[in-house]
Amino acid sequence: MDRMLYVAMSGAKETLLAQATNSNNLANANTTGFLADLQQFRSMPVFGDGHPTRVYALSERPATDFKSGSIVQTGRELDVALNGKGWIAVQAPDGTEAYTRRGDLKLDANGLLTTGNGLPVTGNGGPIAIPPAEKIDIAPDGTISIRPLGQAANELAIVDQIKMVNPANSDMEKGKDGLMRLKPGVTAEPDVSLQLVSGALEGSNVNVVDSMVDMIELSRRFEIQVKMMKTAEEMEQGSVSIMRMG
Repeated sequence: MDRMLYVAMSGAKETLLAQATNSNNLANANTTGFLADLQQFRSMPVFGDGHPTRVYALSERPATDFKSGSIVQTGRELDVALNGKGWIAVQAPDGTEAYTRRGDLKLDANGLLTTGNGLPVTGNGGPIAIPPAEKIDIAPDGTISIRPLGQAANELAIVDQIKMVNPANSDMEKGKDGLMRLKPGVTAEPDVSLQLVSGALEGSNVNVVDSMVDMIELSRRFEIQVKMMKTAEEMEQGSVSIMRMG
């Protein structure tokens, strides 16, 4: 009975892990530029003494869904969305370069251009700092122009250019912080062919209906595993009773 109990227990555990991934996708259904995590189950043999007569379920995140979300016009001058493929380079909390499709940009108290969750946007020489200005324009190629305070409407100054990259999806890996990265110590080169859409944001690519269906299916699967554990317990108690009678 211990083998049956182990298989049921491991299945319930892996189902909870899959449910956590699915719940995280649902929680970010309205997060700008969020890319959903894919999830799948695999059957793994239980190796030990004797032949592997049992298998257990293994939940894993094989990849990230790189499909782009829908673009929504906002009209806000600091909102940008990538037109097609590509990534915006940002500085991760640990100081390394990471990549995102989140384009709800803003200025912090120090004049740094950051994403909506506070990550500095990277330019030609590191994080982009914008001096006080009456107007900020972001061109399709990522060039940032400002009209300094007190200057005429035709007095524009170029500050920096947003670094946009387009490495192969197979080389990208999503971290627990939701940022995409290449191999440790590797950074992508700027891709001048990439274009931004100003005054727009890319929404999440999470399919809410599919995620809700998956949530119901995973809940039922967990209930089945719990029932199997209960059945294993009842069978064990029945075996003990027979032994006592003998």
